[in-house]
Amino acid sequence: MVEFETKRDGNSIELDILVRKGEKIHIEDLQFLGNKKFSDKKIEKQLKNKEREFLGWMWGRNDGVVKVAELEADKHRIKDYYMKFGYLDVEVEDGVLETDFGGYKAKQIYKIIEGDQYRVADIKIIQTEQILDEDELEVSLQIGKPFNIERFRKDSDTLKDAFANKGYAYVRVTPEVIPNSKTKTVDIRYIIEPNQKVYINDVIISGNTRTIDRVIRREIFLAPGDLYNLRDLKDSKNSLNRTGYFQSVEIVEKRVGVDKIDLEIKVVEQPTGSIVLGAGYGSYDGFIYNVAVSDRNIFGTGLDVGVDVEKSDKRDSYNLHLNNPRVWDSIYSAGVNVFNRSYTAYNYDEKSKGGSVFVGRKFGRNWSSSLSLLYVDYKIDYEDSTRADENYDKGSIIPSVSFNNTDSFYFPREGMKFRTSLEYAGAFGDSKFIKSSTSFSAYYGLEDLINYDLILRYKARLGYLNDRGYLNINEKFYMGGIDTVRGFGSSSLSPRDAKNYRTGGMKMFANSIEASIPLIDSANMRLAFFYDYGMIGEGSFNEIKRSSTGAAIEWLSPLGAIQFIFAKPLDDKPGDDKSSFEFNLGTTF
Repeated sequence: MVEFETKRDGNSIELDILVRKGEKIHIEDLQFLGNKKFSDKKIEKQLKNKEREFLGWMWGRNDGVVKVAELEADKHRIKDYYMKFGYLDVEVEDGVLETDFGGYKAKQIYKIIEGDQYRVADIKIIQTEQILDEDELEVSLQIGKPFNIERFRKDSDTLKDAFANKGYAYVRVTPEVIPNSKTKTVDIRYIIEPNQKVYINDVIISGNTRTIDRVIRREIFLAPGDLYNLRDLKDSKNSLNRTGYFQSVEIVEKRVGVDKIDLEIKVVEQPTGSIVLGAGYGSYDGFIYNVAVSDRNIFGTGLDVGVDVEKSDKRDSYNLHLNNPRVWDSIYSAGVNVFNRSYTAYNYDEKSKGGSVFVGRKFGRNWSSSLSLLYVDYKIDYEDSTRADENYDKGSIIPSVSFNNTDSFYFPREGMKFRTSLEYAGAFGDSKFIKSSTSFSAYYGLEDLINYDLILRYKARLGYLNDRGYLNINEKFYMGGIDTVRGFGSSSLSPRDAKNYRTGGMKMFANSIEASIPLIDSANMRLAFFYDYGMIGEGSFNEIKRSSTGAAIEWLSPLGAIQFIFAKPLDDKPGDDKSSFEFNLGTTF
């Protein structure tokens, strides 16, 4: 209820608007009249206003609250749903909302006249000026199949993109649907006016309060004088997002002439540096304390620098690294890492110190390779008194290849990440083995399809070892924990010897399926549900198999990316070390 009160004071009037919010109205009954082709449930799924479900107040259930602003749009959502299956003559009358203000209840009724289904009889793509060949212009609609309004719209965008990738920034695509009510068919026409080719006049950087202009420009694949290209524009935005330096990236096109355009790169910086004082508890490590000072974009130069100290009942770790992802803004990268660590494993104590250097090179926009040299000095003290302690060193050469075309550093919604490396130990030092390690991740956001920010992820890790004369126990694979199968103690799953000591595996495979949804948007917090499955063995992959399920809170906090993981093993065996809660700091999701 809205009330108005006025007060006159001389030649002026004071107006007070009193808004009485009242109670929320809930839809208790949602009815569709005339629908024969589709069930009430299928149609209701398309709407924003839905019938209240039992226990609707619970998370994940529908509370049925009336969304007045969506009532008119819901009518068109029903019509769109029918037109996805070729019902071009469908008519949906304005919904009738019968409201009981005394009980705060409502009944919503839609009357639908379905009509007949139309199939595609002919498709023609007409260019007012012949620019592209026919084989460069593809559409998803098929002759003989039912018309689909969703594909029809996407095909228009696909054709537009094909021309925009050739420099025609202002191409106009006019789609036409010509129905034949007698044959119940439609002819499809796409009339394309390319207009002029457009060139980049200037690239303007704004919003970077910290990051140096050149660090941004080296990720932009269009420069003044270049021919406009929509694919280059999208790749530039994704490349900037993958740096992890920015909270958001927007590229605004500003027409400055008949054939000229300015690109304004608008960025919003996000914290890349952190001073972390952390504490936690792990099922095996006990209390864990962490102090880290790092910055992935120190002084806005793009340099990644960090010092990390971690202490627990089982480990002490000191690590220093410096990485330059684009040496002199080139396609080359380089870095150095030094460390000193001690670790109490399940049946041995390990002390190690050493370091590594690497050089890398980009190939194209998404591929890169690197070559690392690693040296480590080890001391191993075994719990088993019948086994002699060891002092040895390792010198390794590690070539690697990686691919990344994701659209974000922390929360990708599309794209893939892939990395494979081959560690050759034996070029110098005592160790002699070959270790192959491969990781793969794929991301798919469903927001465009279901109008909800659901992200599906698939992640996998594969490892294989070949003993060439000296392979120590700490070089083998161990499964369990955040990186493999959650719900089991870190590195606790392994083949065992006759004394039940963990000996590590020569082969390992672990993978995970995840679904991530928004939890608190304003805090950059999401909730992910997962299923993990892995296997490890000495002679074959499937000697030990475990799986788990659970949920994780993913938080891009001011201190960095944090995960709180709650997991439950599904097929644990007697003697397994289980871990129902874990946390992780400084990772991507």
